[in-house]
Amino acid sequence: MSRSSKGKYSIGEMYCGPGGIGLGAELAELVINDEIVGFEHRWATDYHPDTCATYQKNLGEKHPNCRIIQSDIRLLDIEKLPKVDGFLYGFPCNDFSSVGETKGLDGAFGPLYSYGVRYINHANPKFIFAENVSGFASANSGAAFSQILGELANAGKHGYRLTTHLYKFEQYGIPQTRHRFIIIGIRKDLRRVFRVPKPSGVIRTAREAIESPAIPSEARNQEITRQSNAVIERLKHTGPGQNAWTADLPEHLKLNVKGAKMSMIYKRLDPDKPAYTVTGSGGGGTHVYHWSEPRALTNRERARLQTFPDDFEFVGSKESVRRQIGMAVPVEGARIILEAVLKTLQEQPYESIEASHPNIDLFQDY
Repeated sequence: MSRSSKGKYSIGEMYCGPGGIGLGAELAELVINDEIVGFEHRWATDYHPDTCATYQKNLGEKHPNCRIIQSDIRLLDIEKLPKVDGFLYGFPCNDFSSVGETKGLDGAFGPLYSYGVRYINHANPKFIFAENVSGFASANSGAAFSQILGELANAGKHGYRLTTHLYKFEQYGIPQTRHRFIIIGIRKDLRRVFRVPKPSGVIRTAREAIESPAIPSEARNQEITRQSNAVIERLKHTGPGQNAWTADLPEHLKLNVKGAKMSMIYKRLDPDKPAYTVTGSGGGGTHVYHWSEPRALTNRERARLQTFPDDFEFVGSKESVRRQIGMAVPVEGARIILEAVLKTLQEQPYESIEASHPNIDLFQDY
């Protein structure tokens, strides 16, 4: 049975990262009346050179019509970015994360969401996909959340009907406890309502992700981090699922830390549960630790927890790659959500659940 490659929605990405959302979009597709309906990458932008090189290597080379722009967004002429059907952006989370000062809109990164609103006002895409951390809802005592949702809902010529949900990706078969807000906006004149896809209920463990199947010997980004003797000894006294505070450590291996004690410090994975959240930065003790071997995970193992395939090669130093992986949206999570977007646009049914943050109808229907 022949299938055409028509029915592509053009997409552009702002703050694209290494390609978690982008690859998810590439993998999302429907077949309707023997026609493939999917997405076509047109442009992507990020300020980080290694991140852009990773995106180019894994996605740009397969999409010759996709322009990848490495630039500080504040220096770009937003109105010159090509108009697309779908606008995707994971606006910087630094000032919304619960790990930190949570400055929200008062921080250096918080206001960067506004460049996405400017693009929407210019391009009027059919849909919006916006992503941020779970702390996004509480920054500035909730004022940032309300302001950003209001601006997105009223953006463009027609406005957008928003569906805002805190996705718990471990409920969707992602082998990691990772909670992120995803905002899907459908342009009001299209008269469609996006609904949150129903979780699969399949729980995938850290062991399954890392060991089944084994990582191929030729896989890139698999360098082992050398641990100091003190770290090795500390990990040997730490059981699966334990951290530096809950393990029964000898006195000389205990950490001399006052104040808040972060739960992920020297925390070993529980092999029979999804991993805890993989982060992109942090000092000693934050690198995610194997359940049986006294070592931090390799970047390839971290990438598996983020559901990147083994042939997805990250560009840059080991620390740069760690950053890229930790900042990304899980590929499979993005695919599930974007496939639901396709079904919404094509008026195809799918199982759904209520959104965690139903929008109060403050905006008039189109």
